[in-house]
Amino acid sequence: MLLIGYTVSRSTHTPTDFFLANRSLKAWVTAISSTASSESAWAVLGTVGLAYKDGLSAVWFFPGCILGYTLNWVFIADRLRKHSREEDALTVPDYLQTCFNDRTHLIRFISVVIIFVCMIAYVAAQFTAIGKTFDAIFGIPHLASIPVGGTIIIFYTMMGGFRAVAWTDFVQGLIMVVGLAMLALVALVELGGFSEMIQKVNAVSPTTLTWMGDKTTAAFFGSMIGMLGIGLGYPGQPHVITRYMAAKDSKTIKQGMWIALVWGTLIYSSAILLGICGRALFPGLVDPEHLFPTAAQNLLPIFFSALVLTSIFAAIMSTVSSQVIVAASAIAHDVYCKIICNSMNPKHILTVSRVTVLAIGLVAMAVALTETRVIFWFVLFAWSGLGASFGPIILFTIYSKKITREGAVAGMLTGFFTTIIWKVLGLSDSVIYELVPAFTLSTLMIWVVSRSRVIQ
Repeated sequence: MLLIGYTVSRSTHTPTDFFLANRSLKAWVTAISSTASSESAWAVLGTVGLAYKDGLSAVWFFPGCILGYTLNWVFIADRLRKHSREEDALTVPDYLQTCFNDRTHLIRFISVVIIFVCMIAYVAAQFTAIGKTFDAIFGIPHLASIPVGGTIIIFYTMMGGFRAVAWTDFVQGLIMVVGLAMLALVALVELGGFSEMIQKVNAVSPTTLTWMGDKTTAAFFGSMIGMLGIGLGYPGQPHVITRYMAAKDSKTIKQGMWIALVWGTLIYSSAILLGICGRALFPGLVDPEHLFPTAAQNLLPIFFSALVLTSIFAAIMSTVSSQVIVAASAIAHDVYCKIICNSMNPKHILTVSRVTVLAIGLVAMAVALTETRVIFWFVLFAWSGLGASFGPIILFTIYSKKITREGAVAGMLTGFFTTIIWKVLGLSDSVIYELVPAFTLSTLMIWVVSRSRVIQ
């Protein structure tokens, strides 16, 4: 990863290079880096653990995620690429500001605040995950692993900017899919194939291979709708959609869509298969999310075990670097360059950007080292906060000319605060995943406020 960062840093000379890789990404890098950046350690730990715990009744996150991929690639990717190139927009706040010609910078400022709050917490949580993983697998304390792991990620992000992030995410995405698919197939073979697997899983847990598990009908449908609703978050993730802004051309988008869908299908089908196989291979796990490393260490020779365990860190690193560069661009480009100091030379902008990456990384590491548990609580709805704040307005700007600046502001604030209130009240567990109501209310608020301004 450091070598990749160093290599691409030699071709990073302008702000467009640092923030969007000079809009030159091709299909494979665009596709796999965007998908890898959207799936953190949850893809290789959380989804496997969810399938282990809930069995087939948890399978609905699979079509939810694939629908999210499809929504992004079919309805957003190429249109966003073209508009951002025409308006020379380098970031999501840049894009929204140009859409509404907002000379007050209100939309830019609100966007930056939402991005920064969500990203800094998310990055800190991922750093903490590095520490916990090293501690659990190798016995290395988090006080050592977090600074080392964090420094590596920050260093290659500082050197090569977005280009380094995209290429390292590409490599890490390949490691993730190979590691997870390999382990799932080994687990299936260990059980003797599909028919033997079904018999052995049923012997351990008769409800694992039923569609409703041990849920009531109401709980099952609420869970199913919530999991399908995960896909609503994809259009609003800045660290994902900036990949489309950096794509070279329309051909890249068309090819990249199929690559991304195949990657997602392999990742999530492998996670479900491994989770279900784990019920028979390792019954009674106290923490279902320990299944992935437990299976790797017990089912594979040491070399392949090391390769597969690397996919955990690849998942973490790909997400961290993407979020760091997005948070840094929000501060360095949207606040410092566009609001505080409107005209600077390219070298100065690059210096400010690299210093910002360093500062954000150090703050996130400091938070992670304190083991602040609220970070983990917050990261549960960081995806929803970003998805509900930016997803509806991104879609409206692409497909409607009747949306006003006031509607955009109202929609972003509604999506963000609905997510927080819904989670604080505990409605995510008792009713439905917070992204569904937050996305819906944000959409309604954008339309209602915009329409009322037009009528006036």
